[in-house]
Amino acid sequence: MTCFIHRIYLALFLFLVVTSCKSEKKVKNFPDSPVSGTIQISADESFKPVMEAQIRMFESSFPNTKVKASYKSEADCLKDFFKDSATRLVIVTRGLTRNEEKYMTDSIHYNPGWNVIASDAIAVIVPLSSNDTLITMERLRDQLTGKINRNQEIVFDGLNATSTVRFIKDSILKGADFDQTVVKATRNSSDVIDYVANHENAIGLLGISWIGNPEDTAQAALRQKVKLAWVRCNQCADSPFVKPIQESMLTRRYPLVRGLYYVIKENYSGLGTGFISFLKYERGQLIFRRAYLGPVMDFGIREVQINIKPPKNKGFL
Repeated sequence: MTCFIHRIYLALFLFLVVTSCKSEKKVKNFPDSPVSGTIQISADESFKPVMEAQIRMFESSFPNTKVKASYKSEADCLKDFFKDSATRLVIVTRGLTRNEEKYMTDSIHYNPGWNVIASDAIAVIVPLSSNDTLITMERLRDQLTGKINRNQEIVFDGLNATSTVRFIKDSILKGADFDQTVVKATRNSSDVIDYVANHENAIGLLGISWIGNPEDTAQAALRQKVKLAWVRCNQCADSPFVKPIQESMLTRRYPLVRGLYYVIKENYSGLGTGFISFLKYERGQLIFRRAYLGPVMDFGIREVQINIKPPKNKGFL
């Protein structure tokens, strides 16, 4: 009888050991969580000011987190996403194509996720001394292709691989090529502002995130160097000229509006997931709103004082 009881205890012990081993195999130690750890992300350089603000607030709210952001061209961000296993999250101006999603699923065995988190606009800037502040889409297209105004430079934040260049090619040129003799590339958005400020016959194109927030001291200083041009809304009644302010972005009256997207390849609930949740919901959306971008969460529209008075009888809004 005693031997039988010992056998039962031994069998029970072995069962518990095997079960414990199986349970341990199922438990994985992930390197981070939604509210702790470190993550490397790549973000479009066009959005550096607002993303820096987002990261500061996120890390302040969750002291055990560290978001290391590299600011690059959009193409380089996506290259990091597809080729660099350390980069689980990118912030760019488009989602993934079906072929890109299929590549991630079939080749890398990730099911990527992406969605829009805010609206942004391409601003057209001119020197403070310039009276050339009325821009149409037709004029931009003709200038970019070298048909008119060949003596006026149009300045970008780089000619290759930037989201601004891709947007202009897709939305204005419809795939046509730039005339390289009238288009100038600078290293980044800050250089676009400096170049236009110092060249009387230049037009600059850059993301409004760099210059659209009059409450930000750094951006307010940049606004003292150049001024925003008005762009005609061809889809609006009376075809008014509008500026890239929050209202015209949210209502799409400003014609050069684009989305801001996250793209993630995190197959567990990690820090990338936590940071996205922050961006998508109230606190992150309020930061986008305060930066005068277009949040996807409905907070209403902020009024902004425009100090430059447009010419009369031109149908401005």
